[in-house]
Amino acid sequence: MIWPNEKPKNDVDTIPTYSSGTPEREKLLKEIEEIKRSSPVEIPLIINGKEVKTDKIFEVRCPHDKDLVLARAHLAEEDELREAIDAALAAHEEWANTDWYHRHAVFKKAADLLSGPRRTKNTAAIMLNQSKNPYEAEIDLAELVDFWRFNTYYAGMIYGMQPDQFPGELNRLDWRPLEGFVLAVPPFNFYSIAGNLPTAPAIVGNVTLWKPSRSVIFSNYQIMKVLMEAGVPAGVINFVPFSSKHGDVVFDHPDFAGLHFTGSYETLVTLWNKIGSNLEKYRNFPRIVGETGGKDFTVVHESADPRGVAVNIIRGGFGYQGQKCSALSRAYVPEGMWPTVKEILVEELKQMTQGPTEDLNNYMGAVIDEGAFKKITGYIDYAKEHPDEYEFISGGNYDSSKGWFVEPTVIRTTNPKGKLMTEEIFGPVVTVYVYPNGQYDETLKLCDETSPYGLTGCVFAKDRYAALKAEKELRYAAGNFYINDKPTGAIVGRQPFGGARASGTNDKAGTFLNILRWMSPRAIKETSVLPTDWRRPFMK
Repeated sequence: MIWPNEKPKNDVDTIPTYSSGTPEREKLLKEIEEIKRSSPVEIPLIINGKEVKTDKIFEVRCPHDKDLVLARAHLAEEDELREAIDAALAAHEEWANTDWYHRHAVFKKAADLLSGPRRTKNTAAIMLNQSKNPYEAEIDLAELVDFWRFNTYYAGMIYGMQPDQFPGELNRLDWRPLEGFVLAVPPFNFYSIAGNLPTAPAIVGNVTLWKPSRSVIFSNYQIMKVLMEAGVPAGVINFVPFSSKHGDVVFDHPDFAGLHFTGSYETLVTLWNKIGSNLEKYRNFPRIVGETGGKDFTVVHESADPRGVAVNIIRGGFGYQGQKCSALSRAYVPEGMWPTVKEILVEELKQMTQGPTEDLNNYMGAVIDEGAFKKITGYIDYAKEHPDEYEFISGGNYDSSKGWFVEPTVIRTTNPKGKLMTEEIFGPVVTVYVYPNGQYDETLKLCDETSPYGLTGCVFAKDRYAALKAEKELRYAAGNFYINDKPTGAIVGRQPFGGARASGTNDKAGTFLNILRWMSPRAIKETSVLPTDWRRPFMK
């Protein structure tokens, strides 16, 4: 079978601008109003391609307007999870044995649907359910399009990888999926990750259970509808939001084959321990691919451009309200440059607007829910209670009367290893340590030693040797390292994403490395001419 396998172009490079007066802007605003008008919608489970309803309901609310209930979503309990597992296992044989180009055709079609006729509705759903401005919503949607196109490309590349040959024998690799089912557990913050985690394994023949984050079931369900429209066979991907208290149904099952996870460090450790305690129950050793959090940094050299530093602190720290695992959270700025950087930050943040994301004049929306709001504001309150250690440069206010709003906040600390410099906040709070002039080398070491995470980081320097030194000294501090750029915004195929240390298994989503984790190759040797004597030449 000859199948085109050209490397795709990134959808993120051609996203609509939604500029004033454009047709796409008017279409988007109309779609947002239509979602509001029709809310709340009822969202069922999808098991074996069919809608399943339960008596357990969760209300999905709009973060910047918590009185707006977007959906009433049905949650799976133990019976439904068993049904989903049975459906996945029943679908496994036919899907695993389907020619790979037929599987890929489904996800290529899903990408075309999402980038084309289903784009505006899904962008609107992201904006309302995840409180993203249109730019953040668009790059999120485009990333999922890229995941589907690039994952099929990389899978096709892997299928073409075959072993060496030798006269008298024919050698090949049978690139099998895992034997059993995979559980996909995505986070709330990225629509693209929500769509990638259940589908990356499915592209290479696996069957999955998809446990979307409760707070974003509405936007995640839009992905499931696109997949069904694209022709994903019944049972291959089962949409089953459920409470963690029912997790034993999944993790005790002998056919559990893998976990595709993005979320907190603590949750991954809990799940990994659970899987480890059940190893003797499983038919195979399960694969675990996990990306957790980060305490992402910037180290600024004295040669850097102050305005470029300030603008990238704003974009890196406050894009999507700081709710990115890659968001800039701690900054190291030299003493001589700090007054200039501080002045620019204060002036620029005065102009930053925050409110409902359907008001396209707003840069920032709200944080995702009450739990996130309380966690983030807890760090702000801690800083206010310790004025000897923390000084507020900008922001520090918050309000949950209408939605869960937290101001973009910049805090200076005198303690480079204090609470706000070491712990993941996952919100719009950037803590700055101003280091003494001439102590760049010492600050690089301090940065490396401060956090248990190793996800993203960046350095700003015009001095090439300073940038090179940071790259070497911070080699294990970040799985994605940026020079003169913010530590967010990785693009599929161009900046493979993932970190190590406490940030995860570093399997680099959106590359062949991640796809390989969902495959179990079988080596096949065929001998063309059989030997007729068992004796070896050294024997008489």
